[in-house]
Amino acid sequence: MAPNFMLILAALLVLSPFSQAYDNDPLQDFCVAVPDASAAVFVNGKVCKNPKQVTPDDFLATGFNVPANSSSTISMGFRVNVADVNRIPGLNTLGLTVVRVDFEPNGVVPPHTHPRASEIIVVLEGTIYAGFVTSNPTDGTKNRLFAKVLNPGDVFVFPAGLVHFQMNVGKTKGMGIVAFNSQNPGVISVANSVFGTDPLIEAEVLTKSFQLDKKTIDFLQSRKWS
Repeated sequence: MAPNFMLILAALLVLSPFSQAYDNDPLQDFCVAVPDASAAVFVNGKVCKNPKQVTPDDFLATGFNVPANSSSTISMGFRVNVADVNRIPGLNTLGLTVVRVDFEPNGVVPPHTHPRASEIIVVLEGTIYAGFVTSNPTDGTKNRLFAKVLNPGDVFVFPAGLVHFQMNVGKTKGMGIVAFNSQNPGVISVANSVFGTDPLIEAEVLTKSFQLDKKTIDFLQSRKWS
């Protein structure tokens, strides 16, 4: 009797909303975000504005038809124009973020992950080489690379949490629209998280991990990563 009960309980937990890995489903029509500085409490997300004070502007962002004015990533040859919950308060609890990515020729979005979201890109301009790498196999084989050269009209998906990248391999500028299934997907840049931390990771850890000499590690840690 008891084993059957535990089996049923386990099945219910697997099928229940408590087992989901992404943003929680909304429990009302909308939950327009209050700016963090105005919030009286901290929650996993953002505090809701009084629905009676909500306006159409809470669901609107403008200027998505042009590249971002500036970006810390411009040294890599790309700019991001982000429409997230901080820009559109009405996105709160809806599990969505949209980004416009503009590439210079040879511009690259370096290897990175999004810990809280899957990603999809629609290429509208240029020729974009994009791909992701699987997690470490358990059979001793190498991580697999899944990559394609994308042209305007092509769509490519990056599974949640996996290291991925995009690069404009064409001779003209490129542009794509990216969507995430989270209002806060997060970004972990591989190079920055390894070589650009504060304080720095002890060099001995990195020399052994990457099988490089300390001089090379010191050089990599002295670089400005983004």
